[in-house]
Amino acid sequence: MTYRGRFAPSPTGQLHFGSLVAAVGSWLRARSQNGAWIVRMEDLDPPREVPGAAADILATLAAFGMESDEPVMFQSRRENAYATAFARLDAAGHVFPCWCSRVDLEPFGGIHHTCVAPPDPARAPAWRLRDDAGDFVIRRVEGWYAYHLAVVVDDAEQGITEVVRGADLLDSTPRQIRLQQLLGLPTPAYLHLPLALDPEGRKLSKQDRARPVDRADPAPALRAALRFLGQHVVGANDVATLLSNAVTGFDLAALQTVTKTGACTIGPDSA
Repeated sequence: MTYRGRFAPSPTGQLHFGSLVAAVGSWLRARSQNGAWIVRMEDLDPPREVPGAAADILATLAAFGMESDEPVMFQSRRENAYATAFARLDAAGHVFPCWCSRVDLEPFGGIHHTCVAPPDPARAPAWRLRDDAGDFVIRRVEGWYAYHLAVVVDDAEQGITEVVRGADLLDSTPRQIRLQQLLGLPTPAYLHLPLALDPEGRKLSKQDRARPVDRADPAPALRAALRFLGQHVVGANDVATLLSNAVTGFDLAALQTVTKTGACTIGPDSA
């Protein structure tokens, strides 16, 4: 089977170093396998989205020499596909409406399989999937489909063979595999990359206003991302040479060794 990987950013701000690491890791893995690398925009959370962020992220990726091999998929345009998957789960009895707050659920450790709060006709419920490891939301109170359902449907639609993403999503993997099983969808391989942390030990994030990478001068951040992933950096300041050499010398074993640490602290010059 031809390798197909993907990078799926959320348009909640500009691309920062942590997101660049995920993009470079997934791109390198795909190119080392002579496979396709696809960008998917996870624009499922309108209140958190920043106008123009999606276009900005795509322009930044292009400046770093990474462009999607296929048209970019926008999850905001995929509601019908998610609704179909949700209907299948509902018809099979795998989901239930839930009006519970986090306080309501604390005594149950996340596993209750039915709503423990009284139904409230004045407000819409969330919909949760029954799961032995802990029920989780697949359709939100606002009516938007949740990340877990959307990503499973889209990975299948795009024929993704391996998901390369940050270790912060490690806990999401078994939930998504469960959904794949219930929906009869294929399960890709998974590779989780180390997280980039700030000097205080916090994950770099747009919410914490992590400094965006400089697309006007991409080589320094690209070299830092390659080193962060345990790769040998060869090349001058042009992005094309850096990436070409990185693909030729791609070292999966070194990447997996780095990944075992789970997270790495970066200095201000890399952020």
